[in-house]
Amino acid sequence: MQTGLHGHGELPVMADINVTSLVDVAFVLLIIFMITAPIMQGGVDVQLPRAEARPLQAREGLVVSIDRAGQIFVDETALSYEDFRTAFPAMVAARQPSGVYLRADRRVDYGQVVRVLAAMRAAGIGDVGLVAEEEVIRR
Repeated sequence: MQTGLHGHGELPVMADINVTSLVDVAFVLLIIFMITAPIMQGGVDVQLPRAEARPLQAREGLVVSIDRAGQIFVDETALSYEDFRTAFPAMVAARQPSGVYLRADRRVDYGQVVRVLAAMRAAGIGDVGLVAEEEVIRR
């Protein structure tokens, strides 16, 4: 009498993994990522001033933005001026950015921009890049 896996017409055990459903799930996740990634790169809505000189583009580093209402953002995190002044030195110490860039809406009060620049200098940042849009010169 024969017992075990092959006795009485039983099928042999397969040790293979069926990866078809795994590949399907991976493709669905890839498609979802491809659709949502461009949408998530919104950033802070700021109308930059125009400059005749070649403007500086924000590269990798710490980006501080001031929107039309005077709200301060570090990358995309909104902060009040008091919170910015106290938290910015810690952010600089923790991230050690390759550069710090200031994007201010052209309709923001100049005094607000100067206050933010002064807080940056107090945090030990001596060189701040001012980001602007390139002005088209019509001749």
